[in-house]
This record gives sequence, C-alpha cells and structure tokens, in this order.
Amino acid sequence: MVNFGKKLAQDQVEEWKGYYINYKLMKKMLKQYVQQTQIGGKDCEQILKEFSRILDDQIERIVLFLLQQQGHLASRIEELGAQRSAIARQVDTSRVFQLREDYREVGRDLVKLLRFVDMNATGLRKILKKFDKRFGYKFTDYYVTTRANHPYSQLQQVFKQVGIVAVAGALSRNLAYLEDEHRGSFLSIYDNPSVVLKDPIIDQVNNAVQKLTHATNFMQYLGQHALIVQDDTTSESEDTVNDESYHFMSLMLNLVNTFLYMVNTYIIVPTADDYSVSLGAAPTVCGIIIGSMAVAQVFSSVYFSAWSNRSYFRPLVFSSIMLFSGNLLYALAYDLNSLTVLLIGRILCGLGSARAVNRRYISDCVPLKTRLQASAGFVSASALGMACGPGLAGFLQTKFTIYSLTFNQSTLPGWLMSISWLLYLVWLWFSFKEPEHFAKAAASAAASESIGHQESANLEEGLAQPLLIAEDRMDENSEDNDDTTDSQKSHEPATSFVSAYKLLTPSVKVQLLIYFMLKYAMEILLSESSVITTYYFNWDTSAVAIFLAILGLTVLPVNALVGSYVTNWFEDRQILLASEIMVLIGIIMSFRYTPHYSIPQYVSSALITFVFAEVLEGVNLSLLSRVMSSRLSRGTYNGGLLSTEAGTLARVVADATITGAGYLGTDMLLNVTLLPPLVISIVSIVATFCTYNTLF
Repeated sequence: MVNFGKKLAQDQVEEWKGYYINYKLMKKMLKQYVQQTQIGGKDCEQILKEFSRILDDQIERIVLFLLQQQGHLASRIEELGAQRSAIARQVDTSRVFQLREDYREVGRDLVKLLRFVDMNATGLRKILKKFDKRFGYKFTDYYVTTRANHPYSQLQQVFKQVGIVAVAGALSRNLAYLEDEHRGSFLSIYDNPSVVLKDPIIDQVNNAVQKLTHATNFMQYLGQHALIVQDDTTSESEDTVNDESYHFMSLMLNLVNTFLYMVNTYIIVPTADDYSVSLGAAPTVCGIIIGSMAVAQVFSSVYFSAWSNRSYFRPLVFSSIMLFSGNLLYALAYDLNSLTVLLIGRILCGLGSARAVNRRYISDCVPLKTRLQASAGFVSASALGMACGPGLAGFLQTKFTIYSLTFNQSTLPGWLMSISWLLYLVWLWFSFKEPEHFAKAAASAAASESIGHQESANLEEGLAQPLLIAEDRMDENSEDNDDTTDSQKSHEPATSFVSAYKLLTPSVKVQLLIYFMLKYAMEILLSESSVITTYYFNWDTSAVAIFLAILGLTVLPVNALVGSYVTNWFEDRQILLASEIMVLIGIIMSFRYTPHYSIPQYVSSALITFVFAEVLEGVNLSLLSRVMSSRLSRGTYNGGLLSTEAGTLARVVADATITGAGYLGTDMLLNVTLLPPLVISIVSIVATFCTYNTLF
C-alpha cells in the first residue's frame, strides 16, 4: 500500500504545489514534539497550542486558495453564460459545440479542485490521527470541537463544500440548458430533478463530489448502517480495477442471499410457540427454537469471514446447502415428532449464515461509485426480509397431507424456505462469477518464487555498490521509509479476536455495548411476541404475523426520514443519545404494572422500542465506522464481524432469557425478560455520556 505522503506528492497538481497541506512538515513537527516531551523541553499544553496554530495556518492557506479558485471558476461560467445568451437565437452548430467544450473545460478544472480539497481533507484527518496516536491524547476532539462550530470556522470550508457544490450546480445547469436549447426544449433541470444530464464531465464532477462530501444523506446513512467501511486511501487505479471486474448478477445474488436469510430467520416467529407445543414442549421453548439459529451464527460468522479471504462462490454454495438441509429437517420434525430434529435443523440454518460474505463482497468487489448504493441495497434487503418473513407466515394458515407428510402452519415455513434455497442454489451455480482478484492473487503467489531468486541476485549486486551512495540514498528516503513502515503497521488487519479486542478504544466498546443492547431489546420484543399476544390478547397466528410485518415495514421509511432529514439537523451523537433514551422509554412502557395489560399499551410501547432501536442501529453503526481503527476495516476479524458477533450474542442471550423465564410462568414472562434490557439500556446511556466528546 502506498503511504499517504507519497500519494500526496504523486497526485498533486504541479502549479498548486504550494497550497496543499504540508504533510511532511507536520510529521516532522510531531517527531520533534515527541522528542521534546521525552527530554522535558515542552509540556503538552504548550505543544497543543503550538500545533493548533500550525494547523490553523495550513487550513487558512488551503481555504483562501480554494475560495480564489472558486471565484475563477464562477467568473468563467459567468462569461460563458453571456456567450450562451448571445447565441441563444442563432442556429450555429459550431459555436454551440465550442461553447459546450468550454463548459467541459471548466468542469475538468472543477474536478481538479475537488481532488485538491479531497487530498487536503484526507491529510488533515490523518495528521490528527497521528497526533492522537503519538501522544495518547484526544487532540482531534479538542481541535474539531473548538474549530468546527466557530462562527468564523475555516475547517467547515474543507469538510462542507457549499461553494464548490454551487459551482458544480451552475455548470450542470448551463450544460443542460445548452443541450435543451439545441433540441428546442424550454424545460430546466429543476423541472425534471429525476432526469440526470448524461455528460462524461458532469459524471466525473458528480463522482468527485460524492467521494468528497461527508454530509449524511439517505444512501450514506444506509451504507453506514450496513457497516461497510470505505478506506480513505483508495486510489483511482483500484477503483478502475474494481469497475472492470464488477459483476452485477453476482451482487444481486449476494443481496438475494441476504433477503432469503432474513426471511428464513423471521418466518417461524409467529408459529414457533405452536410448533413447540405440538412436539410436547412448553410454548416458551420458542426462545430456544428461534435462538438456536443465532447460536450457530456466532461460529459461522468467523469461518465465513475467513473463507471470504479466498473465495465468495464456495461459501455461498455451502451456505445454500446448509440452509436447504436445515429447513428440510425443520419441516420433517413434525412428522418425526422430534424436537431434537427441529433444533438440529435450525442450527444448520445458523451455520449457513453468509452475511459476513455478503458484506465483504460489497466492500471488496463493488466499485467505489456504486458501493454506497449496494450498501443501501444490503440494508434494504435485510429490512424487506424482516418484514416478509412474518408476513409470509400469515399466508400459510392451511393444513393438508401428501404421502404421509404433513403440511401446516408449523411445517410450511420449512418447506417453503427449503424450496427457495434449492432454487437459489441452481441460480447461484450458473450465474455467479468469482472476482478476478482471487485469480490474480494465485498468479502472484506462483510468481513469488522466481521473484525471490531475482531478489537474491539483486542483493549480491547491491553489496558491490559504493557505501557512500547507499548511505546517501538511505538518508534521502529515511523519512518515506519510516512513514511506509508506520503506514504498513497501522493498516495490518487484526489476526485474532484478542488482537482485535486490543484495538478497541473506549468509544468503540461503548458503541458495541449499545449495539448489543438494541439487538437484545429487539429480539425480546420479536421472539416472545407470539407467546405474549396469545396469553394476554388471544391473538391468532395471522394477527401476530401482521403485527410483526408492520413492525418490519417501518424500517425503510424510518431510515429514509432519519437519513434524509434528521441527520441534517442534528449531530449523529445527539441522535444516538436521544434514540437510547427513547428505547429506554419504550422498554419502561412495556412492563405490566396492573393485572390488566391492554393492546394499546403493548402496541405503542413495541412501536417506540422497535422504531427507535432501528434509528439507533443506523446511527450506532455510522459512528462505529468512524471511531473504529482502520485495521478493523479488512481481514477476517474486521469491524463487520465484531458487530455481527455482538448482535448475534445479544440474540442468543435474549432467546435463552425467554426460555429461562418461561419456567417462572407465562404471567411472569413479560416483566422478567424486560429487566435485562432495562439495565443494559441505562448502562449504555451512562457510558454514552462518558464518551460523548469522542464521538465525531
């Protein structure tokens, strides 16, 4: 991996060289500060103030140059606008063509300016992280807090590019007008906001703006909800490789796998208690039936994550076979009258959980410009599956027999899902395309031996070179080599759960605790819904299925509202804290305080808990992707795996709680199962307050 210092030197515009962040100087200053603190020359407070002034000077130089260039571009667009007006009533194809090319030239310069801002913003983030790492001090918190919200903030000019976006809008509008006038149309881009101007330069501008901007919108929100983290240092050449090897059908197969797995998880929830009773067990054993899939997923997430380092096709095939077999056993358990067979079937389904592969495929094999939409598709597929699962169960209220095999509301979910996974396996087998980088990795491994021999020859030749020349080269490159070593070490992925745990800062641990809490609360609500509603309200399976489907259908509208509007008004950490408090309120409202437990109380408390848990999940994973170490964005033991394990463990504990509480009686079930999420929710709110200033 090319370190950022070299990347900055290679990619910068030569005539703008003096206006980029002086990354090399900043690194040298950091080393000097470390040496001075070791010998007692300067205290931390003095260093903070001095380094802050240096950063302020760097940012001011960048911002003033940025404003100057924006003014130049605006003036050029204004001049071209006057020319466009002059030829508006003339039919001169050559002048129209030349004017269009002039606009495109402005667009090319705008792309250069966008990349200029992107490189400087990345350099600023990296130098702040280096300071925190070298001194063990949250300088980033101090600097961003004091600069970002100041009325004269220059930092906001770097991270919120309102002026550049306005220039991009003017360029798009004028090119669109020019095209429309040429065709005799009088509509503007504002009359047809859904129609995007098809122009290669505008596409480059839009891609650069999307890459640069960090303002949260709906797609960004959903992408972070999926915890598919994008690396800051992704180069354009890497994007091109991904674009060339991108296979849309393979992405669709991953999304369908996600959808079917979520349907598979929740389709049994409305009928699990009836199924357990028909096999001679208590209704609350539904907690074990539902949770056994999550138990297996704790282990499957690890080996699927490791497997995806070498292949995507084989893990997906294995996943489909396991899920087909598991659902078949789940359906046959009724006629075999065996709770053991039923549980084995659910465990096999959990062992087929390929969500780690689905996430990894989007992160590694989808081009950067499409990755955000693919991430949003992953979340949408999960939400749709969550809603469709219980909804489908409501349509399976029938009973018939074929060749001594019983088909009823308990077994039909198993039969339906086994057929679905069989059809999916056939589609996967004929349509999936393994990414090219696996083949390239195999080729590079085969070539490594010959390279080793060549390196031996080069070593002998190097030993014959003059010593002084070698020393000169070492002095010249010492800074770059040091940065390369630091960069390589800072980007090495974790190799075990222990090494991954050592990378967890207090902020990350709190976010994982919040994720555990919200998954615990949601699992309690969903898994015991059939038992609770039957006991208190005499709801049948169809009523439970409709209720759970309605809950699932709230996911996308809520994410759209939060992602498109709420995140533009409030900081993520404010939304996080407010959502935690609302989940706590929902849990408190769910308790049975009187002998009479009403439907309005249950439904309103369930909606509050579920909806705000969904809001909390999106914001939580968004913050987690920012505060988590970059070393956890790749490899087997990545951030996605850690969050999956935390959520899966929460589901296991919740389902075990339901079954354990069932021994105390159904009348005690509700209050007993709500106590643990109540306590964990209070603890998570306190922990959020303690780490609030580190959440940016």
